Amino acid sequence: MAKIKASIGNEPYKIEITSPTGNVVIADEPVEKGGKDKGFSPKELLASALGACTCATVRMYADRKAWDLENVEATIELIDETGQTKLIRKLQFTGNLDEEQRARLLAVANACPIHKILTHPIVIETLLV
Repeated sequence: MAKIKASIGNEPYKIEITSPTGNVVIADEPVEKGGKDKGFSPKELLASALGACTCATVRMYADRKAWDLENVEATIELIDETGQTKLIRKLQFTGNLDEEQRARLLAVANACPIHKILTHPIVIETLLV
């Protein structure tokens, strides 16, 4: 289970996000939306979760197989228009990999935990405490 705390004070749109272990991330809106662009926007954070999980999952798999994967790069574009959200994920694998290995790494990327979360039904339960 992942659990975070997000809080906002008087500074418009600057949100401090804290993990249970004390890691802190700042989220903010761009200047054109009234923020000061001090951190990732909420949509950028969502896209970042997919990119980070993809890279970590592919890296772990390649390491277990002892494949010559030098670098994994994931570029995520989140498009939210006309009532539909679309995530476009572009992957680049650098290293001495054959086509079969590259295809397997693509399949592994599609099985990363955040990919699974985002492609299954999501329930958001909001409680006032």
